[in-house]
Amino acid sequence: MNLFGNDCFPQNSSMPSEDDFLIKKLLLTHDPDGRSLDSELLLRAMENVMCYAATSQVCGFHIDAIAKDDVSDIEVVGSQETLAQIIDRIKIEMLRKHPGKENLHTRTMILFDVLGNYRWDVKMVLTLAAFAAAFGEFCIIMQQCPCNPLAVSVSMLKHLPRNLSTLRPQFKALSLLIRTAMDVTKCIIKLEGLPFRYARLDDETMVIAKSWIYVATYWVTRSMVACTSQIRDIKAKKPEQVRSDSTLIAAWELLSLAYKLSSVCTHLRRQVDLCHQQMEEKMHQKLLKVFQEVHPDNQDVLGILLASKDELPLKNSSTQHKLGVSEVKDKVVLILVSKAELLPLEGLLLLLERTYDHHHHKKLEGSYEIVWISVSDTWADSERDMFDFLSNSLPWYSVRRPWVLYSAVVNYIKQEWGYKNDPLIVVLDSQGMVTNSNAMDMVFIWGARAYPFSSSKEEQLWDEENWTLKLLLDEIDPLLTTWVEEDRNICIYGSDNLDWIREFNAKFKVIRNAGVQLEMVYAGCKDLSEQVRRMSAVIGEELHRNLFTFTKLHFFWLRLESIRRSKVKLGQTIHSDDHILKEVSALLDTANEGWVIIGRGNTADIVRLSACDAVKWLDRFPEWEANVTKLGFVSALRAAIDPSPPPPPPPGPCNHSKVVPYAEGLTEETVLCEKCMHPMKKYVVYE
Repeated sequence: MNLFGNDCFPQNSSMPSEDDFLIKKLLLTHDPDGRSLDSELLLRAMENVMCYAATSQVCGFHIDAIAKDDVSDIEVVGSQETLAQIIDRIKIEMLRKHPGKENLHTRTMILFDVLGNYRWDVKMVLTLAAFAAAFGEFCIIMQQCPCNPLAVSVSMLKHLPRNLSTLRPQFKALSLLIRTAMDVTKCIIKLEGLPFRYARLDDETMVIAKSWIYVATYWVTRSMVACTSQIRDIKAKKPEQVRSDSTLIAAWELLSLAYKLSSVCTHLRRQVDLCHQQMEEKMHQKLLKVFQEVHPDNQDVLGILLASKDELPLKNSSTQHKLGVSEVKDKVVLILVSKAELLPLEGLLLLLERTYDHHHHKKLEGSYEIVWISVSDTWADSERDMFDFLSNSLPWYSVRRPWVLYSAVVNYIKQEWGYKNDPLIVVLDSQGMVTNSNAMDMVFIWGARAYPFSSSKEEQLWDEENWTLKLLLDEIDPLLTTWVEEDRNICIYGSDNLDWIREFNAKFKVIRNAGVQLEMVYAGCKDLSEQVRRMSAVIGEELHRNLFTFTKLHFFWLRLESIRRSKVKLGQTIHSDDHILKEVSALLDTANEGWVIIGRGNTADIVRLSACDAVKWLDRFPEWEANVTKLGFVSALRAAIDPSPPPPPPPGPCNHSKVVPYAEGLTEETVLCEKCMHPMKKYVVYE
């Protein structure tokens, strides 16, 4: 929405009476027809020009940073001319001499007629850009003159003065005026960029703001006409005409304009801050309301949540097309909120593996989408570069220019969604309702299988889970997944003590030589240091093959952390009777001290031991070896550790059943029930 789409003369605007007539005349020239461009981006490009001009010792400019934005990205909507053509036409008008109309006010009003079809902020940045083009051309020649023969020749053809030291006061005054004009323009861009489409300011506040906008635009435009005229006059002077007295007069004219513009800037900034404060409050209330209402689809919710100066706020990395929120209409939307660097590399790879690379994703294609909102308080160039790289590489949708998101939206995300720099995924259903305040851990644990990623789905998935190897290792490695499905005995262990690792593997070698089928998997420690990387390499060379690359080790520990956080989020505590939370917390809390987990397939038959206890009970294998044939290796180990009789069975039969494929010797083995841990009766079913 254009703040000044239906401009009229403001009544009771608290402006000085001498400005009333000026405002009336300005409004007569204002006839916007929908032409628009990214004024903030163009202003940054103009600052870029002035920054390079600052390298001239003569010009005396000081700009803090060089903007990196590419002007070629700026599209002039609704115009038959390119941006370059528009700037060139304005520059020619500013440099032109008007016989009998050389006073500044008249020339300024002529320029307003030329700029009549543009918004007020666009008028200002186009005028600034036209001056920057004229001044930049002058500075290029003057800076290159001492060492570049071509620049010397062009300077002689244009009769440019060779010694500009006399003009130093004039350039210092010009520098001050330009910086003040840019400050004023930034205020207007900030005001024009408020989300008037979604919330309105108080009438009195709007009227006063408009009045100051009109006056500020006039004085910025007048200042640029004065600066351009002085550059034109400098070019036209003969060397003997460059005198200190005329330079001081010119400098005084620019300083007078700078003083006037500075006064306007003070009033304008105060009014813009008031408007911004009001808009923050109204937008926050609007966001609270829209998330409480019932909607037919998600468009209203996403429209205000992704509210920015962009009509098409999204982009798709595969096409680089600018997209609107209609692209995700009627879909479950996972709002991924993070810093510009998103996640550490391993976390990012895991997120990709659990979503777009997950085998369930194809079944759900078109049912859900991830939309990445990157948040930063500063948006330094390095952060923009990182965001551009990742958003152009990752398969999900991204907010194209998150730095132009309205601050009210960013504050809402921080206050209502609890974003504090740690990545989170907020889930919106197809009607825009929040169904999960953070599904990040849910996605890490179950991947696309967790669709539609709601809190109720998370509870349902946990109701179906037991403390098993499948829960610990799910799909981290294909071969490991196969072992779990084949009900093999698997030992997962970790330590950064190579002597213990060698001793431990030697004990298991004795057991395997005794005919026990057992697979070994090294998973390192929670703190994955370079020492763990070296241990992994040694194990692969000396002891057994390594299924886990260093990246997959990260996946394993990220998964365990997610399991614990997900359980805690659902209200479980370490003191509750939740067996999974107790086991995973115990493992994570002692994971840097050496640990062992031994289990069988996807059963609840699983034992966790410390490094010392593992060696102790493996040493005593001959004492409980006889039970392995009857109970199986893991149950025999458990019985050796805890020989007390099992608790009495619940009243009545358990009724749990399990069908397994026939294998040689299977009928001789005792199978324990996953639910009550009692021996199960065996029946043979023929098909």
